[in-house]
Amino acid sequence: MVKEDSNVLDLFLKIGLDEKTAKNTLANNKVTTNLTAVIHEAAVTDGCDRAVGNLLYTVATKFPANALNHRPTLLQYIVSTKIKTPAQLEAAFSFLASTASENLKAHDFEEACGVGVEVSKEDIERAVSEVFEEKKTNILEQRYRINVGELFGHVRKKLPWADPKVVKEVVDLELYKLLGERTAADNEKPVKKKKEKPAKTEDKAKVEETSAPKQSEEELNPYLIFPTPEENYKVHTEVYFSDRPVLRACNSKELLEKHLKVTGGKVLTRFPPEPNGFLHIGHAKAMFVDFGLAKERGGGCYLRFDDTNPEAEKKEYIDHIKEIVGWMGWEPFKITYTSDYFQDLYELAVELIRRGHAYVDHQTPDEVKEYREKKMNSPWRDRPIEESLRLFDEMKKGMIDEGKATLRMKQDMQNDNFNMYDLIAYRIKASFSDNSLLIRMQGINGASTQVMIMPIALLILWKISLIQYLCTLEFETRRASYYWLLDALGLYQPFVWEYSRLNVSNTVMSKRKLNRLVTENWVDGWDDPRLMTLAGLQRRGVTSTAINAFVRGIGITRSDSSMIQLSRLEYHIREELNKTAARTLVVLNPLKVVITNIEAGLVMDLDAKKWPEAPADDASSFYKVPFSRVVYIERTDFRLKDSKDYYGLAPGKSVLLRYAYPIKCTDVILADDKETVLEIRAEYDPSKTTKPKGVLHWVAEPSPGVDPLKVEVRLFDRLFRSENPAELDDWLSDLSPESKVVIQNAYAVPSVSKATLGDKFQFERLGYFAVDKDSTSEKLVFNRTVTLRDNYAKGGR
Repeated sequence: MVKEDSNVLDLFLKIGLDEKTAKNTLANNKVTTNLTAVIHEAAVTDGCDRAVGNLLYTVATKFPANALNHRPTLLQYIVSTKIKTPAQLEAAFSFLASTASENLKAHDFEEACGVGVEVSKEDIERAVSEVFEEKKTNILEQRYRINVGELFGHVRKKLPWADPKVVKEVVDLELYKLLGERTAADNEKPVKKKKEKPAKTEDKAKVEETSAPKQSEEELNPYLIFPTPEENYKVHTEVYFSDRPVLRACNSKELLEKHLKVTGGKVLTRFPPEPNGFLHIGHAKAMFVDFGLAKERGGGCYLRFDDTNPEAEKKEYIDHIKEIVGWMGWEPFKITYTSDYFQDLYELAVELIRRGHAYVDHQTPDEVKEYREKKMNSPWRDRPIEESLRLFDEMKKGMIDEGKATLRMKQDMQNDNFNMYDLIAYRIKASFSDNSLLIRMQGINGASTQVMIMPIALLILWKISLIQYLCTLEFETRRASYYWLLDALGLYQPFVWEYSRLNVSNTVMSKRKLNRLVTENWVDGWDDPRLMTLAGLQRRGVTSTAINAFVRGIGITRSDSSMIQLSRLEYHIREELNKTAARTLVVLNPLKVVITNIEAGLVMDLDAKKWPEAPADDASSFYKVPFSRVVYIERTDFRLKDSKDYYGLAPGKSVLLRYAYPIKCTDVILADDKETVLEIRAEYDPSKTTKPKGVLHWVAEPSPGVDPLKVEVRLFDRLFRSENPAELDDWLSDLSPESKVVIQNAYAVPSVSKATLGDKFQFERLGYFAVDKDSTSEKLVFNRTVTLRDNYAKGGR
């Protein structure tokens, strides 16, 4: 092992890593595996230039996992120095991430990465000179305390492919020319200005600058923990017995070669939902693991419906699951049902009896429970094989009544693992079709409370030639019975990996609890936007890419005790919508403002930005908003008494109407109670010489006497008040009465009327919203997806 580490260390040093970085890398198994693979793919095991080596290290740590098939191509560009700067490499990552596994268009790739673009020193000097001219006032004011990184950023915008080292040299030289030698004052730390207190209302919320949670899984390939199909000859687990030697479960060379020939060496996995309800965000993690691994390895993932509990299953759920899997971005290799394999399973059960590993038992459920508690063998355990074969055939033919016989596996009743207590493989269940009796197999992933009937279902894994069997940690203790069964029948043994469940705060994930919320009308159906069902999140306006980014950030871990804060999911939602949701103006609780110095019939069409960084010459990045004598602002944006830390409107105070003009409150019309504000009178500053601190969103009458567009807005929040309601005895009492607030008559700008189902917006200063399916031609309905910032306590993950 020491020699192996020494060889890898030498390999890292050869590509130019300093000794400290190389040794730190060795301490991280994932990075070590990645970087070693990258070095071999790049064919630089004999060494390379340090600049090239640094880029290779970046590839090993940041390459997008969804485009792994293009990594060798990128490495050739790096080794040939066609891509030679970090900026080019970042552009390459971005391009490949969007391309994913699709065919790479070389011309588009090279253009996106600046391949072949040569930036001379003269070009850099000219760009730096232009930036210094634009920022001269700030530079002279701040001198050497100026943020040099910002100057670099402006130069990079002009010349994205310039050599950063040359840019730094030129910037440093220009600073010296302009400022001369550093003085003592230049080295003093600047006095920090006190931050202005934000407004204390949610309506004042601005996008919070939040750094991404530090998760190494986001930068690394999360599937590196799984072995390749060719490696599946190692011992999977050790099964201990009370009366025989330990079983070290593994595939023989012959069995592995036979399996690889059948599968073509491809990774095959399965996603096995039971169609007894809607999928929730926990299933998103399972899909990310099952479908994601197969896709990353160029294999396939079966969508296998575990249809073994007909009383709870509906076609509605099957259709939903198919739809939601596609919405999440996954494509099944094949769609199958557990019932497709019933005959195969029956034949394997017969073979199990023939080999002396199963018997027909007549104990009642209470007797089975008693004997297991006492670790006693069933009195029927040692009956002759031929007798069990005959009785099992009679079970199949309906000659034995329901509950009078089961098929049990002959495992080890004295084992320390209760999952080896002669588990029930088959039982008789009355058929609902022809009054005969039918043997029904009960599956591992089903909702049946009788978990002792699990192992036979696992034979399905053999039938569909799985390479990887992935499941959550509660199945870890069942490994022994699983491998015992496969070994008893001489079948191929898939690689098993258990990972932690996804536990999200302020919600419940149990299908039983979710079903109760739906059937007892605590929520408005399986797709209620307050639920963590994928249909609910979709309706709320959450994108599948945000959900997958959230799951990827958590990683495929085995830590089963952590509660993931809902705010972490919301972070990824904001990151996505901040880039994709168009901005617009909506007022939730309107307060009328009459601008007295605008003519009664005058309506001005002003330009408003759909995107914060909208270029001035791009007409498609703007939309028109009417500005007239009557406008409406949020009722919470006005106070009768002003204060220093308040930036809204107050008597005698000015504010800026977003995209419009400053206005000053000149009068207030109160109700008879002398407290309720009915109307505000104001004057606007057409010259815009007034520079108020506060900026408000607003909506105006589109024409004299005509109300703005009315829309319904639903403000959704956390469904439960407690972080972990599932652990409460009376969990329903923890439901939050503020989880849904409906505003019937919000006002919106006219352009919103064109919105259609699924359209997403940022209502400026309010949050992100999506058009709901309840919208009609008469009235649009919007769901709040997420607020502009996290209004809850930080800290947990």
